[in-house]
Amino acid sequence: MPNQQAAQLNRVFHGLADPTRRAVLERLSSGPAAVSELAEPFKMSLPAFLQHLEVLEQCGLVKSRKTGRVRTYRLTPRPLKAAESWLEKQHKIWNRRLDQLDTLLAELKEHKS
Repeated sequence: MPNQQAAQLNRVFHGLADPTRRAVLERLSSGPAAVSELAEPFKMSLPAFLQHLEVLEQCGLVKSRKTGRVRTYRLTPRPLKAAESWLEKQHKIWNRRLDQLDTLLAELKEHKS
């Protein structure tokens, strides 16, 4: 994996690492929302919440747009697809390894009997 792709994937997983940010992404999956609407369910200061939005924007998971005094965020799912692809690859690798382990254990069991 080229370094740039690896760095982007690291940023995406960093964005997904926090439960507040995951909740924001879940909310944005149903459509764009203003900062005040996104922040409402969380018991934290607005500056602290804005830091979460900044992380999400830096890793490319959301984009923002300011109209007048209102900043609206929307989900940008492309980076999630890259993470999903990486996870699928890892899933295949580990399934293959576990199948090999099952085979080895079955052979050892046969030889022991």
